[in-house]
Amino acid sequence: MDRNTLIGLVLMFAIITGSFYLMKPSESEIKQEQARQEAKAQAAKGQPATSDSTAKAKTAQTAVIADSAELKKPFGASKFGTEKIITLENDAIIAKISTKGGKVKSVELKGEKNFNGKPLMLFDGEDNKFGFLFNAAGQNISTNDLFFNTESSDIQVSGEGKQSVKFKLNYSADQYIEYVYSIAGKGYNVALNVNTKGIQNLIPQSQKTLTLNWSTVLRQKEQNIESERQKSTLYYQEDNKVDHLSESKDDDEALEKKVQWIAFKQHYFSNILNAKDGFVNAKIDVKHATEGDVIKFYNTNAELAFDNHKDNNYSLNFFFGPNQYNVLKAEGNDYQSIINMGWGPMRWINQWITVPAFNFLDGFHMSYGIVILLLTLLLKLVLSPMTYKSYVSMAKMRVLKPQLDEIKAKVGEDNQMLMQQEQMKLYKQVGVNPLGGCLPLVLQMPFTIAFFYFFPNLFELRGQSFLFMKDMSTYDTLFTFAPIFGSFNHISLMCILMTLTTLLTTWYNNATSGATGQMKYMGYIMPLIFFFVLNSFPAGLNYYYFLSALFTFLTQLVIRSMVNDDKILAKLEENKKNPKAEKKSSFQAKMEEMMRAQQQAQQNKNK
Repeated sequence: MDRNTLIGLVLMFAIITGSFYLMKPSESEIKQEQARQEAKAQAAKGQPATSDSTAKAKTAQTAVIADSAELKKPFGASKFGTEKIITLENDAIIAKISTKGGKVKSVELKGEKNFNGKPLMLFDGEDNKFGFLFNAAGQNISTNDLFFNTESSDIQVSGEGKQSVKFKLNYSADQYIEYVYSIAGKGYNVALNVNTKGIQNLIPQSQKTLTLNWSTVLRQKEQNIESERQKSTLYYQEDNKVDHLSESKDDDEALEKKVQWIAFKQHYFSNILNAKDGFVNAKIDVKHATEGDVIKFYNTNAELAFDNHKDNNYSLNFFFGPNQYNVLKAEGNDYQSIINMGWGPMRWINQWITVPAFNFLDGFHMSYGIVILLLTLLLKLVLSPMTYKSYVSMAKMRVLKPQLDEIKAKVGEDNQMLMQQEQMKLYKQVGVNPLGGCLPLVLQMPFTIAFFYFFPNLFELRGQSFLFMKDMSTYDTLFTFAPIFGSFNHISLMCILMTLTTLLTTWYNNATSGATGQMKYMGYIMPLIFFFVLNSFPAGLNYYYFLSALFTFLTQLVIRSMVNDDKILAKLEENKKNPKAEKKSSFQAKMEEMMRAQQQAQQNKNK
């Protein structure tokens, strides 16, 4: 293509493009043409043409007629209004109350941040719905959708002060529902007194309760949204017993007994509604979310007793705050039970040992990394006598290994029952319990499992950094990659350190105990499995397991220097030469009886 041809093509393109824009009809011309086409279509159907102004006038007239009809209904005037927001603020929270529904529209926790650094909002906008459901003069009423009146203004309270704001839903001058919100200068509570005046004259005499509906959408606040979903659900106290719906699936329940309070619990924060006189016939449900930033959907329909012969008053209280054990316990009402401390012995260990020890160390105002270090060291010191016994038992098994190998060579591996009998005979002669090395470890296991619950639910770790861990309440990230194996998309450095230290400890245990066969290799497989399990767990938990494995390894090095294998062997040989007449334990008796039965069965099979 030569130069002149190229210039010609460019000019042609410019002319076509310019013509398109220059000849493009204006907006007014487009509207006029649309009006002509609509008029033509209506004429074809035998209908008169309607201008825009006429259509708008008809729409407005229809709206006026509809509005007039609504105004004649119960609370009709309250269906229309302009939303106004009143702010209640103290040293801990900022709560915004809306005249639409008279509900708490948003709550911000001061001093707390989301994982992305934004202010922490427990909920905001239309994510929270709250109101009474009842029938008045034949109409179903939901106060959540109606506009309240208020003459109150924003309040900010500090110290020992306490202030209130009022919202009124009017039916007439002497018939209304009044919300009185109160907030003190300290704490996470917002009290709500509900007063009904003359409403009993509107409600059917057969209705003995008012239904309170409370539903909330709680959104992501932590880095690990999957973990946050797994640790969030609805809790309640029914007949002085705290229980909860499922954490892992959609769940609902109809509660037959009186309910004192209901908690919409998220991982580290909760919204709790407490009724002084309790709720009855409560129906609760929680639904999972699988997409976006929604954690779960919470809903409650509960009834409050209603007297048809007088004005009614209800004393309610909201708690908007952290799931911090000491804070919830100070509130009373057994609120601290919404924190999962484990089950059975693990819960007792955490409540009566771990929490007091942690609080004691926390009182020195040290870094939480140092607190966990000292807590781990303290636990190891308490358990050191059992660790010592475990190591000595392993040493006894180690020095007996040559004699055990002789029995294996003499009897042969084909006759397992006879070989086990001979080994048990040797253990009895030298006074060794083959389970002596395992029993102390079993006794330590409840503490290990208890911490598995304690650290992932420890609010104090939230947002706290230590060494390379930016937030000890969630996983640390060495590097990330595209998701594989489901949501596995990162590697945690602390989890790697924990795994390597556990493998080192396993290698040393195998070397000192003389472990062979499947048990030897199982010790290496388990830490690798736990790596994939714990990789997404809080860095604080993996940090504890790392310290625990490290201290175990160092403790064994110290004990090894204190234990002389030659002296242990000499003592065992002395026991063999001078056996003590000992009464068999029930365990030993059952083991020997079982071995004899198995040996007899094997002999009968070979006949």
